Amino acid sequence: MSDEIKITEQNGVLTLQLNRPDLRNAISDAMIETIVATCDRINKDMSIGCMVITGAGEGFCSGGDLKDMVTRTGHFAGPPIHARRVYLHGIQQIPLALYNCQVPTIAAVNGSAVGAGCDLALMCDLRIASEKASFAESFLRVGLISGDGGAWFLPRRVGLAKACRMTYTGEFVKPDKALEWGLVEEVVPHDQLLPRAHELAAQIAAQPPHALRMTKQLLRRSLEMPLVDSLELAAAMQAISLETNDHREAFMAFKEKRKPAFTGT
Repeated sequence: MSDEIKITEQNGVLTLQLNRPDLRNAISDAMIETIVATCDRINKDMSIGCMVITGAGEGFCSGGDLKDMVTRTGHFAGPPIHARRVYLHGIQQIPLALYNCQVPTIAAVNGSAVGAGCDLALMCDLRIASEKASFAESFLRVGLISGDGGAWFLPRRVGLAKACRMTYTGEFVKPDKALEWGLVEEVVPHDQLLPRAHELAAQIAAQPPHALRMTKQLLRRSLEMPLVDSLELAAAMQAISLETNDHREAFMAFKEKRKPAFTGT
């Protein structure tokens, strides 16, 4: 794992902190590999119930490092077909990994989220913003398009018209406007950002593990399928849930007026 990302775990919550504060946490190859590997590990580790993504320093994430793009060096040296593969096998692995991450994800946006950094926040299930946060879909400012999935995620978060406005203008959206638009679910004082994100993450992680993961899958997949198919999938998942020890424990805890003790079985 790269030291450009710090990973901590507590109470079923994994926190992934982007750790290039001097570059406002611009995304590097090592960070891509770590995010993808972490999502893969979480999918196999039933002890993790929620993931929080945040940034070190003053920024959440400034997006991709433009240096090689501008100079046509490094990954971007060569013909267009090579650049296509760089995207497919590089930064585009992040939206795939986060979309397929089986546990809920929360972006704790501590500062500016720009370009691919804005898209990274959009890839999470929920977003909590510090009062110092801002969001910009800024690709046109540098003559580029959103190459990492923003064109897919942004309209699904704020609707097509607001997505067009953010994308066409590249303007920064401040926390109050982000809350009004539904870009974030909460805005909190800066010093309360991580405590609040961890509080919400712990509340989510306390749910029965198998049912929680199936619930996320059902919500995501239902967006892309007809009602009849969603109902069929829900029926199959419910049949599995009914046979878990955690379902029986939840019922008994409710009956006995106590906190349930889920085991993931």
